[in-house]
Amino acid sequence: MPRIESTAARLAKLGFADGARAAQLVRQSPVDLDDVLDQLVNVADPDLALASLTRLAERDPAVLGTLRADDGLRRRLLAVLGVSAALGEHLVRHPAQVALLAEPRLGDPGPELLRAVGAVPDGPARKAGAPDGPARKAGAPDGDAREAGAPAEDAPEAGEQEKGASGGEPRATTLPASEALVALRVAYRGRLAHLAARDLTGQATLAEVTSELSDLAGAALEAALAIARAEVGSDDVRLAVVGMGKCGARELNYISDVDVIFVAEPKEGADEAKALRAATRLAQAMMRACTATTPEGSLWEVDAGLRPEGRSGPLVRTLASHLAYYRRWAKTWEFQALLKARPVAGDLELGEAYVEAVNEMVWAAATREHFVEDVQAMRRRVEAHVRAEGERQLKLGPGGLRDIEFAVQLLQLVHGRLDPLLRRRATLPALAALSRGGYVGREDSKGLAEAYTFLRQVEHLLQLHRLRRTHVVPTDEDDLRRLGRALGMQADPVGEFTARWRRHAMEARRLHEKLFYRPLLQAVARLPESEARLSTTAAAARLEALGYVDPTGALRHIAGLASGVSRRASIQRTLLPVMLGWFADTPDPDAALLGFRQVSDKLGTTPWYLRLLRDETAVAARMARVLGTSRYATGLLMHAPDAVAILGSDADLAVRTPESLLGEASAAVTRHEGAPETAVAAVRALRRRELLRTAVADISGLIDIEAVGCALSQIADVTLQAALDAALGGALGRAAGVTSFAIIAMGRLGGMECSYASDADVMFVHSPLPGVDEREATDAAFAVANEVRRLLSLPAPDPPLIIDPDLRPEGRQGPLVRTLASYRAYYARWSAPWEAQALLRARFSAGDARLGAEFTSMIDELRYPRHGLPGDAVREIRRLKARMEAERLPRGADPALHTKLGPGGLSDVEWVAQLLQLRYAGTRPSLRTTRTLEALRAAVTEELLDPADESVLAEAWTFASRVRDAIMLVKGRPGDSVPADSGERRRIAQTLGYPPDGSEDFLDDYRRVTRRARKVVDRVFYGA
Repeated sequence: MPRIESTAARLAKLGFADGARAAQLVRQSPVDLDDVLDQLVNVADPDLALASLTRLAERDPAVLGTLRADDGLRRRLLAVLGVSAALGEHLVRHPAQVALLAEPRLGDPGPELLRAVGAVPDGPARKAGAPDGPARKAGAPDGDAREAGAPAEDAPEAGEQEKGASGGEPRATTLPASEALVALRVAYRGRLAHLAARDLTGQATLAEVTSELSDLAGAALEAALAIARAEVGSDDVRLAVVGMGKCGARELNYISDVDVIFVAEPKEGADEAKALRAATRLAQAMMRACTATTPEGSLWEVDAGLRPEGRSGPLVRTLASHLAYYRRWAKTWEFQALLKARPVAGDLELGEAYVEAVNEMVWAAATREHFVEDVQAMRRRVEAHVRAEGERQLKLGPGGLRDIEFAVQLLQLVHGRLDPLLRRRATLPALAALSRGGYVGREDSKGLAEAYTFLRQVEHLLQLHRLRRTHVVPTDEDDLRRLGRALGMQADPVGEFTARWRRHAMEARRLHEKLFYRPLLQAVARLPESEARLSTTAAAARLEALGYVDPTGALRHIAGLASGVSRRASIQRTLLPVMLGWFADTPDPDAALLGFRQVSDKLGTTPWYLRLLRDETAVAARMARVLGTSRYATGLLMHAPDAVAILGSDADLAVRTPESLLGEASAAVTRHEGAPETAVAAVRALRRRELLRTAVADISGLIDIEAVGCALSQIADVTLQAALDAALGGALGRAAGVTSFAIIAMGRLGGMECSYASDADVMFVHSPLPGVDEREATDAAFAVANEVRRLLSLPAPDPPLIIDPDLRPEGRQGPLVRTLASYRAYYARWSAPWEAQALLRARFSAGDARLGAEFTSMIDELRYPRHGLPGDAVREIRRLKARMEAERLPRGADPALHTKLGPGGLSDVEWVAQLLQLRYAGTRPSLRTTRTLEALRAAVTEELLDPADESVLAEAWTFASRVRDAIMLVKGRPGDSVPADSGERRRIAQTLGYPPDGSEDFLDDYRRVTRRARKVVDRVFYGA
């Protein structure tokens, strides 16, 4: 017992996590392990290595003698056992393969795997086609790929010596199929263990490891194909297996799905249909040979999902069928995938023909229709994956491998058409080529390469442990300790590894966000840098690929912002790479960049502006979205650039209360007492800022359409009140001494449903003070009303608030202002049903609140008739509605797309609500509201409207209102119809939350929603 305790203590000091368990293993071992223990100190997981080593020694005691005699073998084996429990298990089952680890190199795996499955080639050896990299005629120097540690480009690829031409195909005929499958796995994992030993002892670079893994996978596919030929035959067909993804690029992981595409051709004289059926059986059998479960497990999944039409398409096609699909149907992402295509097994001549044919289309992809839209969709998918995955994801998390690979591939697609030196399959050689050509900054390229290399190394260590496909950084301390020690971190492996991993991921994410845009600055800003610059042509091509319609103009703006040596230009050069990316994600990148330059020109000398954008990411991001979405909001920002400061916080964009707005407006009027024009100018500046606040909150999705309408109506109310106060405080001050005055809101203003384009529908009412002659009072009130209209119509940079008093009695023919008694007399004697309907929206807006209350009380009897509407009045309203539908629709407008007057549009829904109010509000006070949706909800409560009908009507009204507001936001001018122009419609759809390719979905949704609403209108309003 004392001896075990002392051994446990000694082992704990040597670095074993569980000294007692390790001591027990040493004591129970059939051979003496004391001289090996000291050498376990430096492995990643001494406990794991010792456990595997004792089992290996128990299985084959001679192994220890071999290790003692060969220092190199001992170092390699212990390194493998200290990282990979799975390979340790494999070597325990097959101790004879330990000897493989003593060999510095094993050579081509192809012949060995073919012999393992009992396959003998029938025909002469034949070399595979061109190695990875651009064709020699492109002028690439031989050493290009070696910069990333890759093997020489003219090195023979795996399996070349045993892969016969179409006349000589290896068949696994000397072993039963079940034995061949087991033998394939044993031979494959022996090779894997040898490669892992070189990798873990620093004897192979990352590029050598990934290329050898890819070659090993290709050899395994060839051996699996030999097994398949013995099973199903292949007399009538030539079958090529084209590697895709990491296998095709020779950058495979230790454990990964192997992506392939199958290409087949009938042999001479064979029937094509029969040959394709045979090829399909052969491909299926090959896939089964790799994925089938045996006593030695399976190899990996063979994934043919990148083929034309994906899993819905045929597994095998002829070359002509592939090309026909790519020419007519392929999407940009499919050409991006074909960047990696390389023949790896089967008929290599046919595979080379396939790769050569598709390469022409790959490098012309940037000229295809919809390339820009496809690129944007691809970027969104990657970003969505990144956001959805946790931060511990090496592949799909923020700053992960997918970020880097996607960026490199996209830049290759954009620029590879004109620069053949960029046509490389593997990520690191392609990144180096992009850097040499000036397409990526030199330091950015270096930083990304370092991050990519580190992340791939960690990915390999994670997968080696259990030989499982994983990309998630563990949280367990023991796992993190093993990772850190495997990477050479001894002092604090957990802390050092975590810090280094997070630093690389953060740096990769930071560089990815500006990778597309930083070289654009170097191309146009005349910076004194020695590295290669992006040409103007290449810069324009990149901008166009990223969604800029006028890349030449965009480059001018970038030059204007970033050129020079001033501090302002320096900060812009820091901001622009990120801002340009945000602009590209908006509906109109060109408008965003133009607006940014204009605002920057106005505020660039202001010390806080650029500092705010640099230090507050939320402000810059929201500003980019606003500038690229809304010409209306951009116009407001142009005339109130200091309002940039409110963009950063959701709290700053919250709708202000009417009381706070009125207090600020009243203070402005008081401050400029006696100068009504100056006072109203200050109030209109306040209105401009609040309109911007509302628009930005709307674009950002912080408020719904009801809140937008309420906010815009409140801003109008405050503006009217302030203009009235200014008028009464100026030359017309005497009017306050002769009559009280009120402004009654009508229409959408009265309903608290203003849109960005709404006029202020109002009526003016006054009441002479006691003892004042009515004519004198009326003249004074008339002067006040005209002064309010004049003050609000003065030229100003903000959107006008047009006063529309046409809903007054007798319309334009009637007096502008009436007394309360005059209104009462008119409505009692002359009013028409449509006037009672219009009064349903009437509410007090500004002026004398007591008078406003008297007016609304007076009209209640008319708009809420106690006994409802007689039948003839209902019929008259229906006739009026039908006539309006026929006569008021603008000539040439598509009724189905007119948000106001079209079927199922705003007018339809509002007339339903108003007819219910006219008929029933006299006895049901809950219906007495000026708001459409409130009236519909009240009708449901009163059981006057089916809840399902209310839901359909409310959805249509909300949708139509949002579309109408979006038209104004996007175009900067009002419109009632969904635009026929596809570009405008796309921008409106994006503003409403649809993806860039969702324009048709938006149109379909609008038609569907309004069509359903019209059916309810026909039934509820017309009684059909």
